[in-house]
Amino acid sequence: MMTVNEVSKLTGVSIRALQYYDKIGLLRPTRYTQSGYRLYDDTALETLQQILLFRELEFPLKEIKEIISRPDFDRKMALEQQIKLLTMKKERLENLIGFAREIQLKGVRTMDFSVFDTKKIDEYARQAKEQWGNTTEYKEFEQKYAGRDKEEERAVAEKLMQIFAEFGRLKECKPESDAVRRQVKKLQDYITQHYYQCSEETLYGLGQMYADGGEFTVNIDREGGEGTAKFTAEAIRVYCGR
Repeated sequence: MMTVNEVSKLTGVSIRALQYYDKIGLLRPTRYTQSGYRLYDDTALETLQQILLFRELEFPLKEIKEIISRPDFDRKMALEQQIKLLTMKKERLENLIGFAREIQLKGVRTMDFSVFDTKKIDEYARQAKEQWGNTTEYKEFEQKYAGRDKEEERAVAEKLMQIFAEFGRLKECKPESDAVRRQVKKLQDYITQHYYQCSEETLYGLGQMYADGGEFTVNIDREGGEGTAKFTAEAIRVYCGR
């Protein structure tokens, strides 16, 4: 665990900014000490990395929160798109530097402004944002999310993690057993009620993300014990007949 001061020194993000991220629900500390000091674990730092990458791409904090708060947020896909956008920005910057040096050496001879064109970057960013935030599921999630205060938001998230804890207690059962199938149905119904319509196709996709080794895996295994995320994914796969 790291204190807010240690995180600030490590990342260059000011303590005030970290406190603000907590206040708006963008980056919650892993826990608080009895004295009220914020503490962050590796998973929280991974989330901070995602936030900072989105900030480098000039995403507003509100959009970042909406993207990373999605239950089906695909960290790997987001990282691939961030790398692509950052590479495009790097190439544009290199072209601008070359253009400026040419003016320095030769003076302005042609009125060429193509180097300032950002259409390709803007279009790719637009397409990426559509993938992150314009699905039917996300729009439904956004509507439900907007109607909750912080306490309700926390309660919904905690109940979801309790469902994963119950999966952890079922790990000795076979994925095709009635008890496990009922638990998968409980998860599916909970997501539909509190986030968005969770079809079997959506549920199967969530199961794959639960077991991909990222933040979902860490959080689920923390709640239900090691192996819970993979067990949940396998139970979902069987439930969906895959």
